[in-house]
Amino acid sequence: MKIPAVPVAALRFPVGILLISCMASAAPAEDAKPSTKKKPDFPPHASVLSDYKKVVSTTDGKSLYTLWQRKKDNQIYAELPRGFSSKKYFIALTVASGDRYAGLQVGDMYVYWRRFDKRLALIAPNLDVRATGDKHASASVKRLFTDRIVLEVPIVTMGPGGGPVIDLDQMLVNKASTFFGYNFRPHPLYARYKIFAIRTAKAFPENVEVAFEVPDTHGVLKALHYSISEVPKNAAYKPRKADERVGYFTTSYSDLAKYDEQDVRVRYINRWHLEKANAKLKISPPKRPIRFYIEHTTPVRYRRWVKQGILAWNKAFETIGISDALVVEYQDATTREHMEKDPEDVRYNFVRWLNNDIGTAIGPSRVNPLTGEILDADIILTDGWIRHFRNRFSEMLPKVAMEGFGPETLAWLARHPQWDPRIRLAPPSQRSHLRSVIAKQATLPFGGHPITSVDPTLIGDDEFDGLIGRHSQVNGLCLAAEGKAFDIAMMRMHLALIGQDDPAADDDENEDDDTDKDKKDEKKPKKKDNEQMLDGMPESFVGPLIVELVAHEVGHTLGLRHNFKASSIHTMADINSEKLKGKTPLAGSVMDYLPVNIDMNSGTEQGDYAMLGIGPYDLWAIEYGYTRANDLKPILARVAEPELAYATDEDTWGPDPLARRFDFSTNPLDYANNQMRLAKHHRGRILEHFVKDGESWSRARHGYELTLSLQARAISMMANWIGGSFVSRDKKGDKNARVPVEAVPPDTQRSALRFVIETAFHDESFGLTRDLLRHMTVDKWLDSGSHFSGGDEPTWPVHERIMGIQSSTLTMLMEPTTLERIYDNELRVAADQDALTLPELLSKVADSIWTELDQKANDRFTARKPMISSLRRNLQREHMERLIDLTMPDAFSNAAGKPIANLSRNELRRIVQRIDKTQAMGADKCDPYTDAHLSQAKEQIEKALDADYIYNSDANGGGLPAFLFYGREQQQQQPKSDDR
Repeated sequence: MKIPAVPVAALRFPVGILLISCMASAAPAEDAKPSTKKKPDFPPHASVLSDYKKVVSTTDGKSLYTLWQRKKDNQIYAELPRGFSSKKYFIALTVASGDRYAGLQVGDMYVYWRRFDKRLALIAPNLDVRATGDKHASASVKRLFTDRIVLEVPIVTMGPGGGPVIDLDQMLVNKASTFFGYNFRPHPLYARYKIFAIRTAKAFPENVEVAFEVPDTHGVLKALHYSISEVPKNAAYKPRKADERVGYFTTSYSDLAKYDEQDVRVRYINRWHLEKANAKLKISPPKRPIRFYIEHTTPVRYRRWVKQGILAWNKAFETIGISDALVVEYQDATTREHMEKDPEDVRYNFVRWLNNDIGTAIGPSRVNPLTGEILDADIILTDGWIRHFRNRFSEMLPKVAMEGFGPETLAWLARHPQWDPRIRLAPPSQRSHLRSVIAKQATLPFGGHPITSVDPTLIGDDEFDGLIGRHSQVNGLCLAAEGKAFDIAMMRMHLALIGQDDPAADDDENEDDDTDKDKKDEKKPKKKDNEQMLDGMPESFVGPLIVELVAHEVGHTLGLRHNFKASSIHTMADINSEKLKGKTPLAGSVMDYLPVNIDMNSGTEQGDYAMLGIGPYDLWAIEYGYTRANDLKPILARVAEPELAYATDEDTWGPDPLARRFDFSTNPLDYANNQMRLAKHHRGRILEHFVKDGESWSRARHGYELTLSLQARAISMMANWIGGSFVSRDKKGDKNARVPVEAVPPDTQRSALRFVIETAFHDESFGLTRDLLRHMTVDKWLDSGSHFSGGDEPTWPVHERIMGIQSSTLTMLMEPTTLERIYDNELRVAADQDALTLPELLSKVADSIWTELDQKANDRFTARKPMISSLRRNLQREHMERLIDLTMPDAFSNAAGKPIANLSRNELRRIVQRIDKTQAMGADKCDPYTDAHLSQAKEQIEKALDADYIYNSDANGGGLPAFLFYGREQQQQQPKSDDR
């Protein structure tokens, strides 16, 4: 220890005097008595709050919490009211700035305060398990299922109003990750220097609004907004039980006082409290309408369309006797109208517009977790979907190809990555990384399906994060706008080609349509003179699209879930005819993901591009959810009406082919054929008309990949029909009730299979010409983010792209879940009735892929004009390897595995026989490419069959020795294309 130096002057002071002085100070005073005054628990509020100013936001100064702010160093205290411990509070969370989704509701908390001596604990009550109507069960449940402490804070002082005072900034900033998740923990600069600022501090009688600007872990300044309110007690609101026949978000809990299994799980629908102002009137305005404010950031040119989308739902409420249930106000920065309202404030419902260059629209809400009453809703619209569709080809196609794949398929793909469309459609440089990511995800339950890895704390990150793990479901990430982005890109391309004179391309637009060319031209939409253009598109087109998208998100805020069967109620012919145009909605519900209707000779005229208003299912769902009638049975009795068809998110990976995103019409095959005619029409015009003078030829690649995406989407859509079964939610006793599961008619499945084969496996279906391949280049830029294109090859990788689509198609047709569904459907259909069988599927696929082996050798073939094209050789090799995979001992974990393996062996033997027949024609008839390809295929098949034979004849039942798989290991190392 370092001893401080003593001043010299001190040494000259008389020592005696120093000693006397010290003794005197140490000796107690003779008359001193111990103090009986108790030390206060807290310092007086006058000293603690001496340099703080009370936050006053109303004329009378009353507020839920009293806020005290010191602006110089951004300090803020909050005084809780005297009766705080008996109240339940709602904390609504929003990232207000500093994020591409700023303004989106990201979560909420239902909490109460409890005092522990000099500290307060913020506690989340147990809501998931209850016991009602049984005092003994209730006592047990309360003891077993207790509440959870979220955080604790010290009491700084007792305020002027008699309530405890807490350090609000220390709680909400320092512990931000408790509310907003791990990624929102403050930057070290906050801990060291208290680098943060108060953005908002408002105190109202019903709520307080506080926002802090804080650097996140990367130093990015983010505004974290907390809206704290008391959960309103509404004795007039009566919770309504949910019914699986009508799609509502739910608030649910387990009632352990019930002993009937069907009664234990209690589910209430989420809905607003709407009631007539005058109950005696047949139609009356509501006591309190649902009021939406359109944020001032919304472009003026789109505001009226946004308003129409909101008000479209008033039609549904009028059917139950409530007029003007939804009201719209404009927030205006110029006139300052409603500018005092914070969109994050739980008292207001906003439609917010984000210029973030992302195609997204989300309509979440906040709900009373005890009753399901919706308290607050905000809709987010972004600008990206209106711009050109710029998603990279390799990012969109895997999503399309994976549509409909469920947990069982995902788990299987993780063990067989060579089948996985996410890998096969990715650039080769990214495949190793993707394999590792997919393998890691596969260790999770259900094969790593997104539904198993949801973080319920915050919403807006995942497709299911508003549905799973939350006491009250809300809409999390809605993908409706993502599809609209693609459709708008197609429409831009379509508009660019309207009116172009290219008779040669018209002659073969539709080989099955013998309508003369003049009538075809009459059906094409014409550019209108003096048409108002919005961002490069006619207002008559983009306006209704905005209405549809907004109405979809408003539907979510009213409590409605997606309805992916709604697009199946009208035929393509009716949709594009005078019968429906401008009169009838295109679908049963606006809650579907509806593609843009661009007609290519499916009807007599171009129908409506977008859904107009809401559909019959929407009217029915609102009637069920919001009617004041006590008897709901007559409403539910209509469930089997075709216009009320319903299926939602979790149905999309099931067997029902109508439970599909972005399909269309009663017979989606008609729509798929329409899409292929559209793709063919546009491909013939890309070089001459789509790429304008002065534009880069990279636009040719963009245009072709748009049509290829259209083609892939149609293939994926129709592949869902093979092995499919229609699923209904009707209950026993419902009027005209359908059976719950009914196999898709075999002829419908065969038509779908024929479409998939003709569209995916024939070279000519891809419309590739020498001129196209020579012009499909890419611009080279080294910009950051989504604009980076420096790694793209100027030469379009034709074999890689086409093989990616074809391999993905083979996965759709031959993955175990599809094959098992076909096998199971054979038992669902009576033996004396027709059915699509496994032998038929496998043989039809094989015959279509190996067609060249059945042709007669009338011509000599050369390396420049081979018998089997390079694209078809790749396809044949891929198909052969898939069949070999299906014969392997570890191929299946389901009961259909053995017959599938046996049938696959038969197909392999048949291919060898056909190869032998072809090679018997003589070497002089076969070109070098084809000869080498067939020889290698035969050798590989024979080795695989021989290895399998030895394995299955093992008397000890042991595993297959490693050396017997030598041929398989070798073939896996072969490149997929012999032309690379």
